[in-house]
Amino acid sequence: MTRRLVIATTNAHKLGEIRGLLADVDVELLSLGHLPPIAEPEETGATFRANARLKALYYDAHLAAGGMAEDTVTVAEDSGLVIDALDGDPGVRSARFLRPDASYAERFDEISRRLAARPEQPRTARFICALAVVRLGTVVFETQGIVEGEIAAAPRGSHGFGYDPIFHFPAYGGTLAEVSEKDKLRVAHRGQAFRALADWLRKA
Repeated sequence: MTRRLVIATTNAHKLGEIRGLLADVDVELLSLGHLPPIAEPEETGATFRANARLKALYYDAHLAAGGMAEDTVTVAEDSGLVIDALDGDPGVRSARFLRPDASYAERFDEISRRLAARPEQPRTARFICALAVVRLGTVVFETQGIVEGEIAAAPRGSHGFGYDPIFHFPAYGGTLAEVSEKDKLRVAHRGQAFRALADWLRKA
């Protein structure tokens, strides 16, 4: 099996995490930034798994059109924050919550406002990461990582990125933005998913 992976992301924070998680796997790792520009697909899936599959198949097709698919596998993930009291929002729209260019500070404020309107509801939440691997138009591996927690009363911590500052992980006694990168990835959804990918790659 090929050892060249195209990770379907331009997010530098995500790519940094993924490089660390796959550091001991003998693969050539490329991101979308290493390829000619490709328009992003419309993420129309109702679930993280559907969107991960959609993106992996989409970028694999573009690699095939460019003559790169034969010796390459495409890895795509879709991840986000699911808040029970908000009926699952922001969910699959996590990266576009409020609007695509909204700051995370704005998103935190809106989440706080909506939760304040439902004080009787629990603040339970989870991060979910669905991952799909496609080779030559076929999904050859899928996995999912989930970490359970709750929404903090206020953002805390300067590590991590995205929604990490408002995600309280009870076992750590703080948010995922208050712990080291190593401690975060030990339990986090993306860490779970890409460790499963690393195991699959070693066996493959």
